[in-house]
Amino acid sequence: MEAKKAKKNKVRGIKNAFIVIIICFIIALVVFTQVLGAPTNFEGGDPEGGHPLNLLGTIYKGGFIVPILQTLLLTVIVLSVERFIAMLSVKGKGSVDKFVAAVKAALEKGDIAGAQALCEKQRGTVASVVSSALIRYGEVENDSNLTKEQKIEAIQKQLEEAAALEMPAMQQNLPIVATMTTLGTLVGLLGTVLGMIKSFQALATAGAPDSVALSTGISEALVNTAFGIATGALAVISYNYFSNRIDNITYAIDEVGFCIVNTFAATHK
Repeated sequence: MEAKKAKKNKVRGIKNAFIVIIICFIIALVVFTQVLGAPTNFEGGDPEGGHPLNLLGTIYKGGFIVPILQTLLLTVIVLSVERFIAMLSVKGKGSVDKFVAAVKAALEKGDIAGAQALCEKQRGTVASVVSSALIRYGEVENDSNLTKEQKIEAIQKQLEEAAALEMPAMQQNLPIVATMTTLGTLVGLLGTVLGMIKSFQALATAGAPDSVALSTGISEALVNTAFGIATGALAVISYNYFSNRIDNITYAIDEVGFCIVNTFAATHK
């Protein structure tokens, strides 16, 4: 039986991000109409024609682009929290750096059983991949039908396959966060342009400019700009943070894998 049939680490996470986007849109729409658009936020209780009395009313004047931007922002927040929780299961029960150091120390002593025990204790993605390689190590060790080079190749192949099975779970939903980086900025820019168009329309009217229409257009432009920048900035920070975490996990797997192969090569003829 091959080592790749060893139990695979289960990385928790949201499988269908589309559902998250729909739920975030519903929440954003409710907040926009019921909270931001509440009559108490406007002069005369008129959300459409009244002047905003507070910040909530000013945000409402941002127009129909606001709930779209709120949806994008909420989606980034939810998926960032989801990835953070998922990364906890990737990490396992302790420090990955300490685990890697302990496994390397056990391998240097030739204590394969001790290294396997550390994997059982640590759990997580790195431990799962290392455990799979150690199981394969034990299988090929006593296989007289394979040459030393074939055994080393079998261990390396097992490491690559185990890591490849774990990578999609770690990178899940990150492409959506990356998309929000650009999409949030572009939608915010669209709202800004629409707001400025309304402002110039108010200035272009015959006679005295309509101050309410002018202020509404400016509010729409600035509110959408703020939401767009916030969404794009948060998405960039989130994506880069989790990408760096994944790179560190990958490096840890490569480091331990290299040590396993070297240990086998040094201790077997």
